[in-house]
Amino acid sequence: MPGAFLLDDFLLRALLGGVGVAMAVGPLGCFVVWRRMAYFGDTLAHSALLGVALGFLLAIDLTVGIVATCVALAVVIVLMQEQRRWSTDTLLGLLSHSALAIGLVIISVMDGVRIDLMGYLFGDILAVGRADLAWIWSGGVVVLAGLAAVWRPLLALTVHDELARAEGIPSLAVRLTFTLLLAVVIAIAMKIVGILLITSLLIIPAAAARRFATTPEGMAVAASIIGSLAVAAGLWGSLNFDTPSGPSVVVAALLIFVAVQAAGALLRPARGA
Repeated sequence: MPGAFLLDDFLLRALLGGVGVAMAVGPLGCFVVWRRMAYFGDTLAHSALLGVALGFLLAIDLTVGIVATCVALAVVIVLMQEQRRWSTDTLLGLLSHSALAIGLVIISVMDGVRIDLMGYLFGDILAVGRADLAWIWSGGVVVLAGLAAVWRPLLALTVHDELARAEGIPSLAVRLTFTLLLAVVIAIAMKIVGILLITSLLIIPAAAARRFATTPEGMAVAASIIGSLAVAAGLWGSLNFDTPSGPSVVVAALLIFVAVQAAGALLRPARGA
């Protein structure tokens, strides 16, 4: 009986952590899809490993180190984009691989520090603790509140950037806010799906929701629901088939995406008839 309680508690923490991440990731993922920022998300995700390394090096909380590093890199990216000296893909490629490499080098030269790189790279939702839940849910609330504050100007910039600027929308401030929110959500999602898979959790639920959503707000809500379903299904698959938890969540999201696309393709001829 005690063992069953511990197992239930262990599963509940994993599910709560995953759903908390999915709720925050869904709406942000919609903007990542609309604005074609997948590579941008990858760059911030790779910087998370540098945050881990700096956290160990400076003896600070790892989540604090990850958030600080992701936010700092996000600011650098936006400011360098404004200068227009390099193309965006060149800039993101430079910073993405450099941050990942520097993080690995720092980790390799630290003596007496044992780091589970596989856990950081691919996540471990089954290891989510109470402190992680506090970070995930508090961070998720902050992210959603911040996104709600800039939703309309950000949507205007996404639909027509030049027209939105002409109407007086502060493009730099809005883009910087969105980038910071993206950095925070990547930092809190790392525990669930890992550094290498975070972008897929941003993109796949949003892409699936895009198939049937009729409004931007509807797509954001649908993406959060699909992400939550993917977490639950991935968690079930991980426990039953003994597969890695982070990749299992992403595979579940992919299966939902395929099912939605197949259903849409089947319904289209029926509607035409």
